Amino acid sequence: DVQLVESGGGLVQPGGSLRLSCAASGFTFSNVYMSWVRQAPGKEREGVARIATGSGNAYYRDSVKGRFTISRDNAVNTLYLQMNSLTTEDTGAYYCAACGRYWGQGTQVTVS
Repeated sequence: DVQLVESGGGLVQPGGSLRLSCAASGFTFSNVYMSWVRQAPGKEREGVARIATGSGNAYYRDSVKGRFTISRDNAVNTLYLQMNSLTTEDTGAYYCAACGRYWGQGTQVTVS
């Protein structure tokens, strides 16, 4: 079975940093594009960043460009999201997704 387990969320002050991790299993991680998606209270879910297979080309929503970095370690089947210069607008539940089809349970990020 596909499993995605996020970790690394928490409470941080504005301007702070967090690093999210997503441990993947049940599929060939290196062959799959991966994404981070977030959902703020009362808002629609939105894509934050996506990373391709192979060369690992990364794509970001405009509001996080220059602050967030998505990366992957195919050797340990793990996806990361380094988040710097956090603002209150970054508060929400963060989910990793595989191919946009499989989702983890999410990890909460609160910037306050």
